Amino acid sequence: MRYPVAPGSRRRARQDLVIVGAGGFGRETAEAVRAAGARWRLLGFLDDNPALHGTQVDGVPVLGPADAVHDLPRAQVVLCTVNPRVYTSRSDLADRLRLPDDRYATVVHPSAQVARRAEVGHGSVLLAQAVVTARAEIGAHVAVMPQTVLTHDTEVAELVTLASGVRLGGGVRLARGCYLGAGALVREFTKVGEWSLVGMGSVVLHDVPPQEVWAGAPARFLRAAAGTAARAGSAAAPS
Repeated sequence: MRYPVAPGSRRRARQDLVIVGAGGFGRETAEAVRAAGARWRLLGFLDDNPALHGTQVDGVPVLGPADAVHDLPRAQVVLCTVNPRVYTSRSDLADRLRLPDDRYATVVHPSAQVARRAEVGHGSVLLAQAVVTARAEIGAHVAVMPQTVLTHDTEVAELVTLASGVRLGGGVRLARGCYLGAGALVREFTKVGEWSLVGMGSVVLHDVPPQEVWAGAPARFLRAAAGTAARAGSAAAPS
């Protein structure tokens, strides 16, 4: 399910929220939640590292493992794991937790600029100063890091990761689960295939096939993407 995010939308009741993942992206999402003020009541992190259970990370309590979402049925959830070495992690979590779509929150930092005609899917996070300039479609569980720019008519499928400073030209298509490293530039009307990885600072001038690693300026094929073949075609989360 997708819904538009528009400036000036009506005020909603404050909702409980838990963030799955207490690493860098989770902590950045917590800051976005704090910046949103009365929109959310952040209950804490959930993380599978037992050493963190019962502690605080950046002043936010770590309540237990990821599976504890099932003990908090009224809380909204965002999956905030990002790792270029294991960039299937959000997909793996969604498959494991098997939450319905309506359990997932969409978090947009108040400094992000999102076009009125844009659509942002459930479970997605847009961090500080991200910009969506005109009509665009952003799927479920997409991670958009600070100062990323999505220009007109871009289509970003579910589970994509856009690291900080990525720039997408008009009409770019990003397929499911791909990962674009910090500062990557993607030429207009170019496609990046499922579960492919584009290295930081790369300049993508041609379509990137599925499950490949490309890098450089201009970007070129480096190798097959390890550990992603089994993800192609699998569901992110059941409805």
